[in-house]
Amino acid sequence: MTAAVVAGLLAGYGIAIPVGAVGAYLVAVTARTGWRTGAGAALGVATADGAYALLAVAGGSALVPLLTPVTVPLRWASALVLTVLAVRAGWAALAAYRTGGLASRDDGGALTPARAYLTFLGITILNPMTVVYFAALVLATGPSAPDTPIDRTAFVLAAFIASASWQLLLALGGTLLGRTLTGARGRLGTALASSTLIVVLAVRLVAQG
Repeated sequence: MTAAVVAGLLAGYGIAIPVGAVGAYLVAVTARTGWRTGAGAALGVATADGAYALLAVAGGSALVPLLTPVTVPLRWASALVLTVLAVRAGWAALAAYRTGGLASRDDGGALTPARAYLTFLGITILNPMTVVYFAALVLATGPSAPDTPIDRTAFVLAAFIASASWQLLLALGGTLLGRTLTGARGRLGTALASSTLIVVLAVRLVAQG
């Protein structure tokens, strides 16, 4: 079981650490709304990663051919959703700045932790390449792949814990960023910069296909 835990941790960190559009959006949301909402968003991402890890150990090799035809459409859908969210956040920040509403942080009234969890769960689920990644890792381990219910459970839980710890670290970074920026101009600049970065990363997500 130890080998399965180590493999799951490595797999979870391997998929979580490269910060893409979802990670950038997580930091931006946390900076704007606070730790509780950011933690909800982080757990949403981790839940999606854990679900895909579960699918991979349950039969990832059989799922890969089924997912291949829908990978590109789902990637486009993910990029579109992220772009809409980024543009909406930037527009809202600009409107709030003009009316003096960026002087203090929104502590979650507009986006609750539960809503953030579901939003980020949905965004991350739109990336089927995650299950392909986990399936490839499971198949690459050969005879040492988790093949018992206990080993598979350990692998999935370890992958979830690894992803959750990294996403929560990103949320913490967003919290510290939000506390550092106390002026309206600083918050506006950060909101617009993060929105631009998210759009760029979303475009790259499509370009990778």
